[in-house]
Amino acid sequence: MPLLDPATWQSETPLTGGPAPVVEPATGETLATVRLAAPADVAAAAARAEAARRAWGSAPYTGRAAVLRRAGDLFSEHAAELRDWLVRETGSVPGKADFELHTAAQECYEAAALASRPGGQVLASEAPRLSYTRRVPAGVVGVIAPFNVPLVLAVRSVAPALALGNAVLLKPDARTPVSGGLALRAVFEAAGLPADLLHVLPGGRETGAAVVAEPLVRIVSFTGSTAAGRIVGEAAGRGLKRAHLELGGNSALIVLADADLDAAVSQAAWGSFFHQGQICMTAGRHLVHASVYEEYVERLAAKAEALAVGDPYRARVHLGPLIDRGQLERVHALVEASATQGAKIVAGGRYEDLFYRPTVLAGVGDDTPAYAEEVFGPVAPVRSFGTLDEAAELAAAGPYGLSLGIVTRDTALGLELADRIPTGIAHVNDQTVNDEAVAPFGGVGASGTGARFGGEANLDAFTEVRWTTVRREPAGYPF
Repeated sequence: MPLLDPATWQSETPLTGGPAPVVEPATGETLATVRLAAPADVAAAAARAEAARRAWGSAPYTGRAAVLRRAGDLFSEHAAELRDWLVRETGSVPGKADFELHTAAQECYEAAALASRPGGQVLASEAPRLSYTRRVPAGVVGVIAPFNVPLVLAVRSVAPALALGNAVLLKPDARTPVSGGLALRAVFEAAGLPADLLHVLPGGRETGAAVVAEPLVRIVSFTGSTAAGRIVGEAAGRGLKRAHLELGGNSALIVLADADLDAAVSQAAWGSFFHQGQICMTAGRHLVHASVYEEYVERLAAKAEALAVGDPYRARVHLGPLIDRGQLERVHALVEASATQGAKIVAGGRYEDLFYRPTVLAGVGDDTPAYAEEVFGPVAPVRSFGTLDEAAELAAAGPYGLSLGIVTRDTALGLELADRIPTGIAHVNDQTVNDEAVAPFGGVGASGTGARFGGEANLDAFTEVRWTTVRREPAGYPF
């Protein structure tokens, strides 16, 4: 039996924002119709979530863990059905969809393990008393997830928040309401999650703003652009809420003179072109030692020209479509502006419908738009450097600090160089796009508020720490 039934989505969701089509970017076909959430729906959902979460948070951890483990199993059991939605709704190639499904399952298994982690510490005290800390659920958590990796970027907050005793309001991007929202609701319902602990509220900016402003929401987990993240952080601050912000990036891939160019070019192509470059960790700046720069550009351009671009649901391709016309126009405008300012388009720079060819730009500088800004498209700007000091300075320049890749045969040198460049993530002899459920994830600077997802970081992200003391006899005081 299918996990998802589009025929029921209009009637089973008590939302008032009106119907909206789910559009396949590759064809423009309407795959289904969903009902959107209006800002007024957020308060009603939050009230139900608050009422439900108390029993959930105080129940034995074994029940929460069992639901999370079952959810992980369901992602695998329904992989074929969910893969089709990811491919068609988001423009993912099947391999990228499989990565999302695998990671979603792992996120649930890791979250299940969180439920039984030690709940606090016994503290030393000067007074004759037992003094200890205890982790308690935060309450209602608001999760706002983007279109690009919608399943993973939702479940990595939803799963640990639920496992630790919270309820969740999930607002997926209106362009990916199924992969980023309804699929999760279906999985958790089938896994036995009690009613009203997970509310899916597809919508636009107004709905997201209502989630952040809702008084019952105590923690906001937001993944999206830096510009939007600043707005979310400011609004959360006004409500004295914690905001976990995973934002944009313009990550550097540094190729040293001794690098294995076969490996470097393969890593570079994956780092810049995987999922059409629509990933926050995408390698947006290729910094290549001058001694291998010309060969690197030539080989990366040849690799780009050889990649197949097309409909990932109906053909075997390396790249699918960009998410919509607005994103395509932004990507192409940055490429065109870069060429106008002197960059050379060595490969790509052209498109048909929403299918943008993987693009390599040479001769870029500080002010080249596609080098200085996050493109969020399949564009690889390449720049040369002469010394390690210059490489470190170039990589550290700019506001972002998400991921870093360094390719070298001297791994100790690679680690030393990484220490000079402030990022939340660093990989030696690998490209910039990596993710694991067991690893902390987050950036610094304009890339976000640090590692707030993955592993032990989830304990801090989705619980409050309460100090408690107990005395055998009532305390006495001078007055």
